[in-house]
Amino acid sequence: MRPLHFLTGLAASLLLTTQSVLAQQPVADGVEMADRLRADGKIWVVVAVIAAVFAGIIVYLVRLDMRLGKLEKDVQDTPQHESDVRIR
Repeated sequence: MRPLHFLTGLAASLLLTTQSVLAQQPVADGVEMADRLRADGKIWVVVAVIAAVFAGIIVYLVRLDMRLGKLEKDVQDTPQHESDVRIR
């Protein structure tokens, strides 16, 4: 178990030291694409699309949770033993 801790620590330290080495330097003029989108007013289209995607994901997860809750309730209400099962 000791070598695993050593390898984990080594990997974490390598990741932390390389993060500062590989990080991009800030651009003096700003990001050209973002400036262009702001100037044209299209940044709000991007924001609206991202918001719509997140809203769709949230709606999907809520509906999925409701379906799972219904299935869990149905499973709890069903008889557990074969002798309790009635033939219809």
